[in-house]
Amino acid sequence: MKQLVEEFLDYLVVERGMAHNTLLAYRHDIERYVDFLESKQVSRPDEVRPPMVTEFLEQLAAVGLCVTSVARNLSAIRMFHRFLVAEELAQTDPTETTRLPKRAQVLPTVLDQYEVERLLEQPDVAEPLGIRDRAILEFLYATGVRVSELVAVQLSDLLAQEGLVRVFGKGGKERIVPIGEQAIFWVQRYVSEARPRYAKLARSQNALFIGVRGNPMSRKAVWEIIKKYARAAGIRKEVSPHALRHSFATHLIEGGADLRAVQEMLGHADISTTQIYTHIDRQYLREVHRQYHPLEQRRRPHGATWAESETH
Repeated sequence: MKQLVEEFLDYLVVERGMAHNTLLAYRHDIERYVDFLESKQVSRPDEVRPPMVTEFLEQLAAVGLCVTSVARNLSAIRMFHRFLVAEELAQTDPTETTRLPKRAQVLPTVLDQYEVERLLEQPDVAEPLGIRDRAILEFLYATGVRVSELVAVQLSDLLAQEGLVRVFGKGGKERIVPIGEQAIFWVQRYVSEARPRYAKLARSQNALFIGVRGNPMSRKAVWEIIKKYARAAGIRKEVSPHALRHSFATHLIEGGADLRAVQEMLGHADISTTQIYTHIDRQYLREVHRQYHPLEQRRRPHGATWAESETH
């Protein structure tokens, strides 16, 4: 197999005029692939089966190669096998039906309810900017909106009497989202006490949340605010506006909210996007199982907590 690799690389130089750096990348990818095949006791190209190619790509993804790197490997492997068939060095191409492995689903960062409470309590509400920042944090957690949707909210979009807010999502799609009494309290306090200090008619453009110069707030500014208060709260997780959105959805579903209702509030076009939140807090599910399943109840000493029974 390694002799065939050398013939393939010669072909890339002579027939395809491949650049030196690209050739080095192909050599690295193909030699690693052949080493994998040898570990499977494969010594001839016709012994390679499609599942072997798929397994190799999955191993690359499992060790952390990004999607583009795995795709490059597949491209090199496919070209190698096509070369072998064209040169009559092999009868079959095992990569004909090979597809890139699906990306592993990365679960979003989620704060527990105590972490959210600590975060919300960080702004100094004795100061105007502290009131604004508290209103922003409360708004994000209460509504689950995206940061791009937050900074686009206008004063006229706040329907305080109805406990609702109008937001415009991806593609300009409008939706009405419940906001909740606590968030309304802080937003209204911000609008009456803090916002007038910075509002400038020409600059503010009727935006609900504005900066110290009167301009509508940027997404980056909101990110920085959240990072600052997360550090102050001693939260070690990577906290972002999206983390508050994920926490909003997770806490609703943990509390028994209907998946379709959460989908509507988040503005997801497809419910499969929302379903990720049913899989996030596995620790929470384990604790519910331990607390309420009858067999788990019988296995614990009477009156003991789970932690106490684990130590005996």
